[in-house]
Amino acid sequence: MLIATAALGAFVSCGGDDDDTSGDVTVFAAASLTDVFTEIGDAFTTANPDAEVTFNFAASSELVTQINEGGAPADVFAPADQSNMTKLTDAGNNGSDPVVFATNLLEIIVEPGNPRGITGVADLASDDLIVITCAPVVPCGKYAQQLFQNAGVKVTPDSLEENVKAVVTKVTVGEADAGIVYKTDVTGAGERAEGVDIPVDVNVLAAYPIAITKDASNAEAAQAFVDFVLSQQGQKILDAYGFLPPD
Repeated sequence: MLIATAALGAFVSCGGDDDDTSGDVTVFAAASLTDVFTEIGDAFTTANPDAEVTFNFAASSELVTQINEGGAPADVFAPADQSNMTKLTDAGNNGSDPVVFATNLLEIIVEPGNPRGITGVADLASDDLIVITCAPVVPCGKYAQQLFQNAGVKVTPDSLEENVKAVVTKVTVGEADAGIVYKTDVTGAGERAEGVDIPVDVNVLAAYPIAITKDASNAEAAQAFVDFVLSQQGQKILDAYGFLPPD
């Protein structure tokens, strides 16, 4: 799969909007993009009042299956990892070359005040803690496994969730002591959670690619949305939510 990160520079100098952009755009995006893409969608439609964006947020693995096997009506696909984008491109279901538009790091999410006193990844091996992650087929679950391997820690999750938002919810309502999520999810949880930093030398950098699908019903508007995500305005919104620029 070609990840054309260099293409970012071609778009950041412009606003990414087009007065002629119109019609519906359906975006299939990773659950961890829910808040930031919702704001980007609002900004995009403000710049393009004749366009309307509909989002389907779920686990990246679920979304690519819907596109590849179910023929789901997606115009744009934005997973939380490159491997699920590769599934799209290997099936020949991309209509443009994927471009990495953001990156993210992992963080341990705990309840406010960190009542269990968790200080790092090694603590998650304790049998006294209820630790949850995403399922291994989901990007955040795959990244969690890589994290544990990097840290040399054996952690057996007490629950495997369908997406990262489910991990956040279980921790914030007190059904789990800790979970592995993205830093942006801890930020998004606000006062409902706290985060425990993970050292850079064991952390995992998540790359977020985006592409138009082969069967996009509105390819022109889909491209305009992708351009907007890559534009200065789109990148500024991503930064405000804690996402990092393409590596």
